[in-house]
Amino acid sequence: MQWALTLAVIVVGMLTIRPMDFSGRGLAVTLLLVINSAALLARRLPENRIPKPLALAWLSLGIVAAAALIGVSRSGTGYLFAFFLAGHIGYRLDTRPALVLAGICSLLCGGVLYFHLGPGHHLLPWAVGLAAGTPVLVGIANRSQRRAVLAAIAAAESAERAARAEAQTAVLTERSRIARDVHDVLAHSLAGINMHLELADALIDTGDLEKVREANNKAHGLVKESLKQAQWTVHALREDALPLLESLTAMLESSGHRDVLTVTGTIREAPAQVTQQLLRIAQEALTNAARHAPGGDVRVELTFAASSTTLRIRNRPATRAVNAGVGSGMGLIGMRERVALLGGTVTAGPVTEGPDQGGWQVETVIPG
Repeated sequence: MQWALTLAVIVVGMLTIRPMDFSGRGLAVTLLLVINSAALLARRLPENRIPKPLALAWLSLGIVAAAALIGVSRSGTGYLFAFFLAGHIGYRLDTRPALVLAGICSLLCGGVLYFHLGPGHHLLPWAVGLAAGTPVLVGIANRSQRRAVLAAIAAAESAERAARAEAQTAVLTERSRIARDVHDVLAHSLAGINMHLELADALIDTGDLEKVREANNKAHGLVKESLKQAQWTVHALREDALPLLESLTAMLESSGHRDVLTVTGTIREAPAQVTQQLLRIAQEALTNAARHAPGGDVRVELTFAASSTTLRIRNRPATRAVNAGVGSGMGLIGMRERVALLGGTVTAGPVTEGPDQGGWQVETVIPG
C-alpha cells in the first residue's frame, strides 16, 4: 500500500505540477520534483541500513525541497510531497527529532504561502501549508505499533526458545533416569550372574559337583529375580502405568505378598515422578527383604497426608536360611539420591521394638 501511494503521488505530481521544462523556472521545478521524488522513494530503504544521522539529513533536505516546490510551481499537487514526507518523518525518526522536523516543515510550507513566495500561493491558503507537518503523528503511531508487534514477536520467539531448552533438558533428565533404572536392575544382577557362572566353571575342574550345582542354582535365582525386577521397572516406566496404589498392589501380589498393604489418609493420584520413585524404592526394599530375610512377613503402609506421601516397608526377621549372594538393587544411597530429586527423605534401619523387632524398615517421605 505504501509503495502504491508513493508512486501515485509522484505520477500525479508529474502530471499536474507546472511549469516543468529544461530552462528557467521550469528547470527549477523539474529539479525540485526529482529531489522530492527521490526523498519520497527513499522511504522504502530498510531502517537498519540507513544510519539515523543520514536519515535526518535526507528528510531535512526533502522538506526543504517540498517547501521550495510549493513556492516555485504555479499549479499542481506539490504540497502532497510535504504531507507524505512528514508522515515518514514520524515513522523513521525518534519522537523528539520527528516532532521538531515536522514543525520546521509546517513553518516552511506555511511561510511560503503566507508570504506569497512564488506564483502558486493563491491556489492554497497558508493554513494548508501550516498543516503539512501534522501527518507526523500518524507516522509516530505506526512506528509505535510496529515496535510493539516486533517486541511481541521477539518475546514469543524467546519464549519458544526457552520452551525448547526446557523440553530438551526434560528429555535429557528423563534419559538419565531411565538409564539409572536400567542400570539398577541389570548391571548388578548381570555381574552377580557372571560371578556365579565363572565360579561354577572353575569348580568343574575340581570335580565338586555339589558346589557346581549350588553356584548354578544361585545364578538361576539371580536370573529369575532380575527378570521380575525388569518387569517392575518397565511397568513403572510405561506412560500408561496404573496409579500409585494399583501399581503398588500389583507389585506386592506379584512378589507373593497379598493383603499386606495398609492405606491411610485421603487417597489421591500422585504425580508421575513421585509414583515412579516410590515404586522403585518399594521394588528395592522388597528385593532386599527377600534376599536378607527370606520367609519373614512383610508389611507395607502408604499414608496420604495433607502435605506429603509416605511409604513405609517393614519386614520381620528371616525364618529360613539366609543366602544373600550378590546384591542387585540400587541400595540406600541410590534411594536417597532418587528421593532427593523430589525434595523428600529416606530412612532405613533395624526395627528395635514391637512385634517386628529384629526386622528392617525403609521409610520414604515425599512432600506434595
